[in-house]
Amino acid sequence: MAKKIISTQFAPSAIGPYSQANFANGILYISGQIPVDPASGKLVEGIVKETHQVMKNLKAVLEEAGMGFRNVVKATIYLKNMDDFAQMNEIYASYLEADSYPARETVQVSCLPKNVDIEISMIAHQD
Repeated sequence: MAKKIISTQFAPSAIGPYSQANFANGILYISGQIPVDPASGKLVEGIVKETHQVMKNLKAVLEEAGMGFRNVVKATIYLKNMDDFAQMNEIYASYLEADSYPARETVQVSCLPKNVDIEISMIAHQD
């Protein structure tokens, strides 16, 4: 198996011993993205801004791999508060096309890195 590490300056740098994404056998595995603005290195706050930033970060990684949201087959969403689900879901959906929604689960967790409210990871398949 040939594995290629995917990295872009348009998404936040990894804050630990992991890659932004790995591409292997036509599948892109994107590490969980949190709402860090890659230009400033600062966190954005509030579930609306946080969700937009996470989706922009994911889009940047996908584009670096020559893909887009249409290629995503699986998403995992971690929320600190399930009361944010409706707002997050509306924003999340705005980045996707209805005919290519990925499989997904959303779970509430007690804490996320840097105490953010949301983290999303994705798996995408090359056409």
